[in-house]
Amino acid sequence: QVQLVESGGGVVQAGGSLRLSCAASGRTFAAYSMGWFRQAPGKEREFVAAITWTGGSTYYADSVKGRFTISRDNGKNTVYLQMNSLKPEDTAVYSCAATGKWGARVRLGAEYDYWGQGTQVTVSS
Repeated sequence: QVQLVESGGGVVQAGGSLRLSCAASGRTFAAYSMGWFRQAPGKEREFVAAITWTGGSTYYADSVKGRFTISRDNGKNTVYLQMNSLKPEDTAVYSCAATGKWGARVRLGAEYDYWGQGTQVTVSS
């Protein structure tokens, strides 16, 4: 079992930055690939970024590539999402998730076993 708790959301002006954190409980955190997803009001959940167990490989959605960076610290059981050059269209609830899989499939929410509650990010224009 893995429990996930996100933090770091808030309100920021366009062009600004935020860093989200996702703290995991359990001693098997390092065995999971981690992903970030987001869901805006009235829209479907969408993939944002994912990182392997070791942090050696990552995937990004095209919409955030070059602006967002996913990283992890297995010693702290935490995964991060650094978000720069934020745009109003980045406004959403951001959730982290854990999966025992890797490959292109980690872009799919259905491949994840554990989810956090989410944290709201609002980007004002």
